[in-house]
Amino acid sequence: MGQMSLQAGENPHTVEELEDLAFELRSKLLHLCGTYEGAVHIGGDLSAADIFTVLYHYGLNVDPADIANPARDRFVLSKGHAAVCMYIAMAMRGFFPYEGIVETYGQLDSAYGMHPCKVQLPGVECSTGSLGHGLPLAVGMALSARGRGESHRVFCLLGDGETGEGSVWEAAMAARSNELGNLVAFVDRNRQLMTSFAEERVVFEPYPDKWAAFGWNVVNIDGHDMAQLVAAVDALPAPDSNRPTIVICETVKGKGVDFMERNLAWHAGSLGAADLERAMAALEASREKESV
Repeated sequence: MGQMSLQAGENPHTVEELEDLAFELRSKLLHLCGTYEGAVHIGGDLSAADIFTVLYHYGLNVDPADIANPARDRFVLSKGHAAVCMYIAMAMRGFFPYEGIVETYGQLDSAYGMHPCKVQLPGVECSTGSLGHGLPLAVGMALSARGRGESHRVFCLLGDGETGEGSVWEAAMAARSNELGNLVAFVDRNRQLMTSFAEERVVFEPYPDKWAAFGWNVVNIDGHDMAQLVAAVDALPAPDSNRPTIVICETVKGKGVDFMERNLAWHAGSLGAADLERAMAALEASREKESV
């Protein structure tokens, strides 16, 4: 089959439209956090919301009405605990109804588990959750595409904390060794782990230099600046190039909700009615501040 169009025949979204979509995504995340009885990984969901938005509404060459098209781009969510953010982004793109997420998220046999399962949910390319596994899977998919002469890209989203895993760097070496220019990784660099700040446990810096030393094309951006995210996607080397690309996105865990930002207590949690109202007010205020 031929290459499908990026937006199923429509022009890609503008930066302003993408910013609106990212705000809608965060709003839906907060409301789910306010209705689900268990804990939602809200901190890392909010830090990655802009990245998910630019991927599903701008960068990924996918068609929700034709999810098995062999020409489609593949996406692997390595930080699998951010699954609900991915589900909502996919729902907003038209893969499935948003209401199904709200009604069944986290329940037994739900398609919308706390970590993504490709068996349960069509449109998910890989079942993930064990940190450090996503990039190796993406490398295998990119290598397979090369072997079959296919021209699509494979995208992978990692958390910076999981890049302390040795499997990530084995995959990084394999990607460059096999000249996988069709592989693009994004890192949600929020500098926090589950119970501590990242550098308190693992010395990551100089972080971009590490990826450059492994032979990757390194791009550093503000992961909450939609114009920078769009520019990074637009500047990606051709899929038949010989170096994989890493887009290091500087982000803030809990972005958009002041009492969650950089707060270790909000790696995961739930919101009561009063907290939800407070969180939404903070999100609105953050949006107004950034639009000035």
